[in-house]
Amino acid sequence: MQDIPDLSRHRPFGQTWPTAPSAERRPSTTTHHGQTLTDDFAWIRADNWQEVMRRPDALAADIRAYLEAENAYTEAMMAGTTELQAHLFAEMKARLKPDDSTVPSPDGPFAYYSRYRTGGQHPLLCRTLRDGGEETLLLDGDALASGLKYWQLQGTSHSPDHALLAYAVDDKGSELATIRFRDVATGSDLADEIPDTRGGLEWAADSRTLFYVRLDDNQRPQSVWRHVVGTPVSDDVEVYAEADPGFFVGLAGTQSAKLIQIVAHDHATSEVYLIDAERPMEPPRLVEARAVGHEYGVEHLPDATGGGGDRLVIMTNQGGAAEDFEICEAPFLAPGRANWQPMLPHKLGRLILEIAVFKDHIARLEREDGLPRIVIRENATGAEHQIAFDEEAYSLSMSAGYEFDTTRIRFTYSSMTTPSEVYDYDMAARTRTLRKRQEIPSGHDVSQYVTRRVFATAADGEMVPVSLLYRRDTPLDGSAHVLLYGYGAYGISMPAAFATSRLSLVDRGMIFAIAHIRGGKDRGYRWYRDGKLTKKTNTFTDFIAAGRHLVGIGLTREKQIVAQGGSAGGMLMGAVANLAPELFLGIIADVPFVDVLNTMLDDTLPLTPPEYPEWGNPSADADAFETIRSYSPYDNVVAKAYPHIFAYGGLTDPRVTYWEPAKWVAKLRAHALAADQGGGAILLKVNMTAGHGGASGRYDGLKEVATDYGFALEVSGLAGEPLRGVG
Repeated sequence: MQDIPDLSRHRPFGQTWPTAPSAERRPSTTTHHGQTLTDDFAWIRADNWQEVMRRPDALAADIRAYLEAENAYTEAMMAGTTELQAHLFAEMKARLKPDDSTVPSPDGPFAYYSRYRTGGQHPLLCRTLRDGGEETLLLDGDALASGLKYWQLQGTSHSPDHALLAYAVDDKGSELATIRFRDVATGSDLADEIPDTRGGLEWAADSRTLFYVRLDDNQRPQSVWRHVVGTPVSDDVEVYAEADPGFFVGLAGTQSAKLIQIVAHDHATSEVYLIDAERPMEPPRLVEARAVGHEYGVEHLPDATGGGGDRLVIMTNQGGAAEDFEICEAPFLAPGRANWQPMLPHKLGRLILEIAVFKDHIARLEREDGLPRIVIRENATGAEHQIAFDEEAYSLSMSAGYEFDTTRIRFTYSSMTTPSEVYDYDMAARTRTLRKRQEIPSGHDVSQYVTRRVFATAADGEMVPVSLLYRRDTPLDGSAHVLLYGYGAYGISMPAAFATSRLSLVDRGMIFAIAHIRGGKDRGYRWYRDGKLTKKTNTFTDFIAAGRHLVGIGLTREKQIVAQGGSAGGMLMGAVANLAPELFLGIIADVPFVDVLNTMLDDTLPLTPPEYPEWGNPSADADAFETIRSYSPYDNVVAKAYPHIFAYGGLTDPRVTYWEPAKWVAKLRAHALAADQGGGAILLKVNMTAGHGGASGRYDGLKEVATDYGFALEVSGLAGEPLRGVG
């Protein structure tokens, strides 16, 4: 075998690094369960953080100075990658169809869709007549965002009579949305304007009454309100108020459009109330009272004869007795759990993810053996059939659309090598019609890429799936570098889906890998249960096992893996940096939840009480305190040689506040071994005009991806690697 150069010895960011910022230490102590915590960098957390969410210029001068110093340092360190980032951005932009649009979705006489104009950053919401014809521009995102540093359309909903459009916009990145109403006929907004909202927009049947979710002073969605168009917002009526700060509130409709749902939930328990859309002034009616650990969701199946025998279709885990969920039905007029009758009994290992109820069919998205599928059930007979797929690893989603009396359901399919394809499926005829295939304007030859799934053995013997993407000509002799991505929380699975940006890595010889670790539901609900609370460390050790497996089967080597994760996946990044720094060459931590213990001890933060079922309540439970303290990345930083680390934060992020990555980097900088002792570069970038999702424009978002990938290629010594064809 030929000698393979050890690229891990490459010194990134140039031979001489500028002097890094050093945050001032201002020790602050707190005591919990007899244990004293000392935090040298607690001052980076703004006391007026709620005001900063609304007015970023309210940030204290000393905190702003520190963040800007870190940004300047990162810019100086990454200066040598400026040209590379520009190339990456150009490649990624060239793979996006400039005037891309969604497939129109029919609703009565119209069909609704969104599109981009060439060069535009924000979506245009449009409609035509159902069978085509002249386009009506309902909402111009580019025009509304003009002159703003941030603009994000949080949600839209057209009234049942198609005359009004309600839309919610966040213009700070803080997820504090303002609802406005547009008269479709004139294209003008009405005087009605509702601030501080988040969540669903649900119209009553009268097309004048809108239900919405209002945020409280701690930015938690905890109440539902009713607004009548044309009346003062001060006259709005509170319909539901959640008393438990650990529960968030959301809104949803039913496919039948007959009911509006109020859903109160945390990460383990749910409770649903129903409002008759034709009687919006009546109080909501409870389906089943909450019980800890019982999750359920509701759909509506009207009596086809009109005789009043409506039913509810309920997806439920029966309080854990059906942990992968089953489907039941109940009389609409007596919806309590005592009347739930099985429609599709529970099957362990078959995780039901979603259901859609139509006049004659029920479609469900489920996952078994790690792969998703869609199953169609006839309401009259109970007969079922599957929509089949062939690839070894793929992503699948379904969309019910707006209509109830239809045999059509839409689904989207892709794999890590196959661009997304949107199909309309006729549930009665069992035929599929391709409506859209993702276009890659710069070209994409599927035959030049390989996707595989391998399994890593975890510390306790569990088999962890790992999805791989690489060019067919990539040497599999250990010389390749790997970007290993992971998340592993809240039961969220990481689909093996197509993403155009990843091609910029694999076309330079990297292998892109996704570790489907515990904490997600990739292998059923058990996979989630075994990666939370006292078993949270399985998430971290699974990820490390995935990296070591790729080394063990000869695809790569230690110190040739760059790990990436964001939000709760950023916690994963901080944990593996502490646990196995010798395995990783670099760590990319996007909006990382790394200050876990301090955050979970602070019940004034937006997400803390609702997160107790996920991590535990360290304020009330000494064991939870010790468990979280044992893995919290910030609390476990010590003097060691850490990999190269790039952390990203958003100033107005209400989910993972900016001070988490900022404090983490400050502590790493104070403890980690220097470069001449084997330590890596530690970089922080805080977007001063955005929140959790980063930049809001579709092209500005690509620039942030280009920065991440520029870091990965630079530390891997591949920044100057030529592209392997225009694949």
